[in-house]
Amino acid sequence: MLTEKDCQDIEIRGITVKEIEEQLRSFREGFPFLPITRPATSGDGILKLSGEIRDDLIRLYEKRLKKEIILKFVPASGIASRMFKDLYAFLEKGDKYEDRKYIEKFIRHLSGFAFYDELKSCLIKKGYKPEYLIKSGDYTPIIRTLLEKDGLNYANLPKGLIPFHKYGEKTRTAFEEHLAEGAMYCKGNSNIVRIHFTVLPQHKEAFTMLLDSIRKDFEKKYGVEFVVDFSIQKPSTDTIAADRENKPFRNKDGKLVFRPGGHGALLKNINELNGDIIFIKNIDNVVPDNLKHNTIRYKKVLGGMLISFRERIFDYLNALEIYKKNDKELLNEIMTFLEDELCVVAPPGMDQWREEKKKKYLVSKLDRPIRICGMVKNEGQPGGGPFWVKNSDGSVSLQIVESSQIDLSDSHMNKLFNASTHFNPVDLVCSFKDYKGNKFDLQRFVDPQTGFISRKSVEGKELKALELPGLWNGSMSDWNTVFIEIPLSAFNPVKTVTDLLKSSHAEQS
Repeated sequence: MLTEKDCQDIEIRGITVKEIEEQLRSFREGFPFLPITRPATSGDGILKLSGEIRDDLIRLYEKRLKKEIILKFVPASGIASRMFKDLYAFLEKGDKYEDRKYIEKFIRHLSGFAFYDELKSCLIKKGYKPEYLIKSGDYTPIIRTLLEKDGLNYANLPKGLIPFHKYGEKTRTAFEEHLAEGAMYCKGNSNIVRIHFTVLPQHKEAFTMLLDSIRKDFEKKYGVEFVVDFSIQKPSTDTIAADRENKPFRNKDGKLVFRPGGHGALLKNINELNGDIIFIKNIDNVVPDNLKHNTIRYKKVLGGMLISFRERIFDYLNALEIYKKNDKELLNEIMTFLEDELCVVAPPGMDQWREEKKKKYLVSKLDRPIRICGMVKNEGQPGGGPFWVKNSDGSVSLQIVESSQIDLSDSHMNKLFNASTHFNPVDLVCSFKDYKGNKFDLQRFVDPQTGFISRKSVEGKELKALELPGLWNGSMSDWNTVFIEIPLSAFNPVKTVTDLLKSSHAEQS
């Protein structure tokens, strides 16, 4: 099936032939659905904190801030094309475009977008009068100038480089807002703020140039020093494409076709980070400075909760290391903590296990990476949600699950899925070090059976594409997981360009 030339192409990417064979096997056999037992809800897997507890956690985080290496991780390689999919649909369909109200809304509020002045200038340079185009209803030149290469080329830029907010005469991109936000809760020793962005290779220079142009002003404004790093999704995380017969897909030149492995591929980037506390947040979930207070407050709550759980887990692991026989009280205490607070329910029959087996089980469940995940009440957002899931060892624990991982054709599973009350906004804070200060190898905690197969096309031919286990789904399947309810106001994504018209993205004075 694979030629010698194929094997050379595979190895150049840093992938092994064995990995490719496993990927092809996944195409043939597919991935099993996750056995969810029930949705996680407030009081049953999701913590709803009182104001007093939140204040205590904020104080704990602020007290420890200078003693920890704090790092913010932002996946920023996504192209902005999806933001403008409705505008593209208008260009393609013209008068036949059905959602005319959407286009009218976009045009009517055009001057309210942070990019308006730049767009207006570009239109004038091309010989257009923006006011005339708007008045006459000739919207095509406006939208083409916004999206296409002979204009602003926004559809081909990363979302992080699109101007999101106005600050008087100035504007800020999502990238800049992440710097400002990081300065407000990631300021560690010597007022250093560490932020890591993943970007596409062709966009790294543009991000670097933007950073260089605003660094001094931002550092002066927020009283910090930024240490900003960039990395790219590694070629070794690409996956092979398959044809309808689940054989390697080849292009017209007979070469193997590889595709990006989805956001789960970024686990390798995260695995190379060095920090005590790592915040993870999507590039488009930002607000202007005057609305950041709530965001910052809950970031500190999540950070304080991580520190609290980490300390207790480390104390128990140290106690188990010097454990002496017949200390049933300690084992029972740890088991109660594991089940009641870390929401890891032991396999059936554990009460009958020998003492040494119990101890080994407790160590295996405690000695893992930790993640504290903010959850918001679901008001119809697509994406993953919090569930209780049965694991291969018989235990039950909390997972973030995508709808594609659930057998919705099963009436019982469909009912459980529809009973879900919360949504994962990708608002995480993590600890990657064990109780002895060593970094975990995060690849050890991935569930390889949680990948996803989708259908795409290349050169007019249909292919099957394989996505790796999602970054906050299967890639973190075997982590210690805590869900905390956060307000919907802390979740302000920009999925479509008109989201920028919401009050959460209003102009700053």
